Amino acid sequence: MYSNKTTTLVTAEEMKLIEEEIFSAGMPVASLMEKVALKTAQKIKELYPIKEKKISLGFMVGCGHNGGDALVIARELYYQGYDIVIYPPLIEKFKELTAHHFKYASSLGIKIVSNIKALSICHIIVDGLFGFGLTRKITDNLAEDIAIVNQWNKPIISIDIPSGINSDTGAVLGIAIKATHTLCLGLYKKGIWQDRALEYLGQVERIDFNIPPAFIDKITAEFPTTELLTQEKVQEILPLPRHVTTYKYKQGHLLLICGSKEYAGAALLSAYGARSSGVGMVTMVVPDSLKPLINSQLPEMLVIGCRETSLGSIETLPLLDWQKYQWVCCGMGLTKEAVSVVKKVIASGCDILLDADALNIVANYYLLDELKNRHGKTVLTPHDGEFERLFPDLPFVGMADRIEETRQGAIALNATILRKGAKTIISDNINTWIIPHGTTALARGGSGDVLSGFIGGLLAQNNFTDTISVDTVGAAAWLHQRGGILASEDLSTLGVDGVTLSQYILKAVNELKRNGQWFFNETC
Repeated sequence: MYSNKTTTLVTAEEMKLIEEEIFSAGMPVASLMEKVALKTAQKIKELYPIKEKKISLGFMVGCGHNGGDALVIARELYYQGYDIVIYPPLIEKFKELTAHHFKYASSLGIKIVSNIKALSICHIIVDGLFGFGLTRKITDNLAEDIAIVNQWNKPIISIDIPSGINSDTGAVLGIAIKATHTLCLGLYKKGIWQDRALEYLGQVERIDFNIPPAFIDKITAEFPTTELLTQEKVQEILPLPRHVTTYKYKQGHLLLICGSKEYAGAALLSAYGARSSGVGMVTMVVPDSLKPLINSQLPEMLVIGCRETSLGSIETLPLLDWQKYQWVCCGMGLTKEAVSVVKKVIASGCDILLDADALNIVANYYLLDELKNRHGKTVLTPHDGEFERLFPDLPFVGMADRIEETRQGAIALNATILRKGAKTIISDNINTWIIPHGTTALARGGSGDVLSGFIGGLLAQNNFTDTISVDTVGAAAWLHQRGGILASEDLSTLGVDGVTLSQYILKAVNELKRNGQWFFNETC
């Protein structure tokens, strides 16, 4: 039975091979083009229906099959009563099938123009210049055409991906169409989920044309797996089942090593994040001067005070029974002074999460080999700047592909890496997840501290299950983003503070519970 693959992300090479499988199986290229174009034309009709007056659409038509798709769409919308104008700047390079469709469109009396400015009278522009696989820079007259269209402030619909965007990396190839809608054909291209492409995409929708799942599986099995992390998948990952006779230490014991006199809030916020996870027990290791504050705000936490430096950072760790803790989170508000602390955490053999200053210490003191060769599991949560500092000399950094960079970083350190950004990426050496939703409300101090504590709390509980770390980290990141979205919607705020965020993560969890009926998921 057919089932579509809505979450799979593919490179240009993978998409090309999948299409070859379709054609080899007997689907004619022309028939597939007709099918894709008819579905895309229907979506455009839904987006911009004809009401009292006609709507005019100006089509920018390229020479390849993306241009062929555009011509079939133009023809079908012409039949539906839309006014159509076609601008074919690359007519002398048309592929055979595209040339046939152009000839037929011309025979119908559809208006053909030779100057981009002739499209200025149209209500909507349809971009069919280039599809997936473009790697060369757009220059000369085409670049001028795109610049002109972008200045018109009209709705622009891009077919598959905005022309000028690299479909693997999201990089702008000199100049690119700034679309208001991107109608991605068949499968999502990796470039659509790269941060650098986001301002060019507008609203993204996928046009499903029923690619047999066996063809997708056959090709993608030969490449690293990259998928969107959906609500349905998060519901599979969570909840972490609780036995009816459980008790606090069976629900995970998390150790937080964090805070300093300057960054006391980071310690508090990471603890609030851990609290939202439902972890059974949290022990906090903080500078002595922070202990009264933590006790007053978080009475359920166990707090260990440490001797501190003159600047208020942890000077040295006390003797700890590392085996008591399922996971250790270190770095939030720690400061770059706490070098010995981070070294001891790495050497502990525990399963650890490193964030913020712990990552900076690893980078500054060249502790990458220690991380790579340690026995416990490792989770790292860098933003782009921290990621680049961690990997200054490795060849993959700077390849302009955040997804592949993150995967290679995870392989290099035998770790799970959560890379923060407009699109959060979570990767280990096998799986890569992308969080499809996001919100600028999380662009506020403290959001990352809450996230680290929340991840740590879920991971500590995860140690009693067979859920792999990358899935738990992904689910935590998904709920963190969803909590930010719910808070910004409820409070009509541009930025969500960390305390509020930790509360709304719980709302996101409860929302997930209602949709997934978790109350039937207890185990006995």
